[in-house]
Amino acid sequence: MRSVYGNTTEKKEAVGVAAGTGKDMKGTKDGADSVTRLALLSLLLNLTLVGIKLSLSYLSGSLALRADAVHSLVDVFGSVALILGIYISGRKSKSFPYGLYKVENLVAVVISLLLFLTAYEIAVDAVVGASPHVPYGGWVLMAVAAIVPVPLLFGTYEMKVGKMFNSPSLVADGRQFRADVLTELVVFAALAGQWFGLPLDRIAAAIIAVLIIKAGWEILVSGMRVLLDASIDAATLKKIKDAIEANPEVSAVEELMGRNSGRYLFVEAKVSFRITDLARAHLASQRIERDIREAVPNVDRVLIHYEPRPKTRLRYAVALADLEGKVSSHFGESPYFAFVDFNLKEREVEGQTIIANPYKDMEKGKGLKVAGFLLTSKPDVVVAGEGLVGKGPGYALAEAGVETVETEAGTLREVVGEMEGS
Repeated sequence: MRSVYGNTTEKKEAVGVAAGTGKDMKGTKDGADSVTRLALLSLLLNLTLVGIKLSLSYLSGSLALRADAVHSLVDVFGSVALILGIYISGRKSKSFPYGLYKVENLVAVVISLLLFLTAYEIAVDAVVGASPHVPYGGWVLMAVAAIVPVPLLFGTYEMKVGKMFNSPSLVADGRQFRADVLTELVVFAALAGQWFGLPLDRIAAAIIAVLIIKAGWEILVSGMRVLLDASIDAATLKKIKDAIEANPEVSAVEELMGRNSGRYLFVEAKVSFRITDLARAHLASQRIERDIREAVPNVDRVLIHYEPRPKTRLRYAVALADLEGKVSSHFGESPYFAFVDFNLKEREVEGQTIIANPYKDMEKGKGLKVAGFLLTSKPDVVVAGEGLVGKGPGYALAEAGVETVETEAGTLREVVGEMEGS
């Protein structure tokens, strides 16, 4: 019933390994205070609803309304557990260096068990309990009708704040409030039936029990997935992978794993770099960690294992003056670039694509723009009729681990021939 994410990155340096730390705005003290305040408001609202429902059930003699009051009473204990869970979840110690974030998920599981207990009590009352009819005025029916939108509005707001600050227990509590809307409607229907002499009270109580079991099961499954370290959802993993692959230094993402812990997310990736210098690789890993935090909020820890990847293939980007394959004598003004994938083992071309240069008509800075454009296709070697060493585009390409070559070849065919003969 909930999606759980995280927020911070821890950085440490080791040979071939980098990890990152830091927190975004949603993991700040202000966010925690907002979550706690809303949890306290949830407790006060549940206490109020319990008092109102118990009073109305006494006046009407409705089993369904009394069962709903018991449900709200269990919610009170759930709200207390929620507040304790939020308070404990952010604590770290030597014994728990990764924090006690999963306490929030444990709280969500406790809430689900309390829901099952409530459903059991309601079912027992519906089958064997007494439900004496007590005459009541139409104002009781109106009072119940007035209660109906309260859990819907508060639950929607609580879920919104819970998602904003990625608090699984707050989202679970909000869903529980929204689920209460159905029980309120069922209770209203039962009272309306009682008003007109229809025996709907026990049926309504049984329906409430089923709805509570359904809500409890969804909360239980979601909480247990986190407690058992199940992987985060595929869509989130894809966002993280895309953020990593967008960096030009990255040759491939070999392995990517992630898990939830409370409202936080832990990420571990094994990445192959096209660069071999450890200092530059460490800087690249820090930039990747920043990009991951921007793509997916609430990441607590990112651990990146990086290593140079043995090259079995090379991708060449060749500056062309026309579609016939003439090599351009100017890098930035080249109207086209040919990408040639070359198999080093078989010494043969595996594929070739020609794309247009979208920046050739820029008045200033076209060289750097073109270099950035080429890096999105991850070339290993850039070939042009002019030298790029010591120039802006050359620095940008070299920083990403891309080799630049000045060629005297006149055509793309001649460049390919040099590849095969080298």
